[in-house]
Amino acid sequence: MSTDVTLSRQLLRRKPLSSFPADPEAGGLRRTMGTFQLTMIGIGATVGTGIFFTLNSAVPKAGPAVIVSFVIGAITAALTALCYAELASSVPVAGSSYSYAYATLGELAAVVVGACLLLEYAVSGATIAVGWGQYLNDLTERLLGFHLPAAISAPPGHGGYVNLPGAVLILLCCLLLIRGTRESVLINTVMVLFKLGILLLFVVVGATGFDSGNLHPFAPMGMAGVGAAASTVFYSYIGLDAVSTAGEEVRDPRRTLPRAIVLALLTITTIYVLVALVGVGAQPWTAFEGQEAGLSAILEKVTGSTWPGLLFSVGAVISIVSVILVVLYGQSRILYSMSRDGILPPVFHRVDPRSGTPMRSTLLVGACVALLAAVVPLDDLVDLTSMGTLVAFAVASAGVIILRRREPDLERGFKVPGYPVVPLLSVAFCAYLVYQLPLNTYLLFGGWLALALGLYLLYGRRHARLAATPHEKGK
Repeated sequence: MSTDVTLSRQLLRRKPLSSFPADPEAGGLRRTMGTFQLTMIGIGATVGTGIFFTLNSAVPKAGPAVIVSFVIGAITAALTALCYAELASSVPVAGSSYSYAYATLGELAAVVVGACLLLEYAVSGATIAVGWGQYLNDLTERLLGFHLPAAISAPPGHGGYVNLPGAVLILLCCLLLIRGTRESVLINTVMVLFKLGILLLFVVVGATGFDSGNLHPFAPMGMAGVGAAASTVFYSYIGLDAVSTAGEEVRDPRRTLPRAIVLALLTITTIYVLVALVGVGAQPWTAFEGQEAGLSAILEKVTGSTWPGLLFSVGAVISIVSVILVVLYGQSRILYSMSRDGILPPVFHRVDPRSGTPMRSTLLVGACVALLAAVVPLDDLVDLTSMGTLVAFAVASAGVIILRRREPDLERGFKVPGYPVVPLLSVAFCAYLVYQLPLNTYLLFGGWLALALGLYLLYGRRHARLAATPHEKGK
């Protein structure tokens, strides 16, 4: 047998559904979550990322039509959410779209998707931690009358040497995660409820300053601007993927996962569109560019008082922590799944018997993301999060069609309505948003994939568990 044939079989071998763990608790993970807690994970990973920060970068691209950009993102996410719901109810395991790709498209596709997920979680976590420092500075200015020195609160290229607050935040979240999933989920739930309350405050108070004149011109950059903004804001929808990373830590996953995904999407979409509408109606769209702690500043302008902005900054500082918490959680579970399959070294799937968490994996994730937040200028990397998310979403959507054909009798707790139109539309919307991304994003993404594939060829393809099984041929 030639080397080329052997390599092609390795790249295309699929993980049989029967080999996914029926009882993950045997390996250390514990089923502790229900629908409500899992929905809070989805909301916690998304609401905050897109609204607290993205308006400042998306509005200058689209103007008031950023509302349409969020709607486009919501439609794409809704189509994909339905696909995720079916896959999650069919293959309720940790690893999210990495595991789905392994079962439907093969090992090479799974490695690519796994690389995309690791990239999106790492970059988004670091970006959010950097942005969190803006609200921390806003809060210290309001309460104590001073800013943290730029030298220790901003990365190189942004007036500083190290972003210490962001790095400390990530490491604290990491320590909380290794204490146990139950404790982390409880704290996340409290912070998400507080966050939703703060955003509803913004909608109610901000609406009092709504001026329809601020919506004109509605789309100063045309549809090109709307599309570019939609690609930028789409990274804020990664919470849907974070829900499915918990497949082995929820009770009755075939029912719980689809419900949580749909409930999280409905809540996220409502909040995003309302806050975007009130935000662009409360001040001219040209005022968003370069504005720090933007929503807090809008409330202060509308009311002419400092208390709403102060309250909002307190809420932002506290509630954005939930985003970091879930991003780190999701990334550690992706590493756990890839390591368990032999694609990565075994250190990443070792579970601490006391806490029931992959402690070493979580610590490594926290250290890497903290380093990114501390010293790397992330402006050019933000769109990579959207790229990674969109590729993972497209693969998951295609996986629905493939799994329906290959496993028509598989037990499914949820089925995509309008099949196969909905999965095909999801792939098409993802492709449209990918097309809108700038050239440098493609180049950076290509470099990341080249690195991931290099590591796979050197290690993963020989150590993969499927390499030692009769399923080597992907049959």
